[in-house]
Amino acid sequence: MDVTDATFQAEVIERSHEVPVVVDFWAEWCGPCRMLGPVLESEAAARGGAVELAKVDIDANPAVAGEYGIMSIPAVKAFRNGHVVKEFVGAVPPDAVGAFLDALTGPSPADALLEGEAAAEAVAAGDYERAFDVLLTELETATPERREQIRALMVALFAELGQDHPLSMRYRRALATALY
Repeated sequence: MDVTDATFQAEVIERSHEVPVVVDFWAEWCGPCRMLGPVLESEAAARGGAVELAKVDIDANPAVAGEYGIMSIPAVKAFRNGHVVKEFVGAVPPDAVGAFLDALTGPSPADALLEGEAAAEAVAAGDYERAFDVLLTELETATPERREQIRALMVALFAELGQDHPLSMRYRRALATALY
């Protein structure tokens, strides 16, 4: 779908709370963009609705392009829960695009690490703040091996939320303080 400055909030940010949305920032005059576009469309379609593809013409929609710091195109950003969680710049081969999309649609690295964790219920409810608080509390008395498990889980959760998410930024500092 084509997305504009006016529709970006609803069609990308809000929609990304339901399904990952991949945004292709492109321009008509960009040769590599014209090569990458069909690959993205084909690979997204092959995933049967597990991911949505949005296209933003940066010449017609400079506000969104500026907001996301688009300096070179093609630029592709994947949104989940309203935040960028993965991205790449440039035309990449179809297998790399497929791997990029598969990473968004499959279980996240955090999912495997959450099994049996006290914080799993909070994450399932979307309450990442409570999950981080549970993990930081446990970290205070954990063995060195368990401290590493908690660190790995929190880092995976930061990646799932997106590195620019306010909770990721706040709890990354708290984790660093607790560990070091």
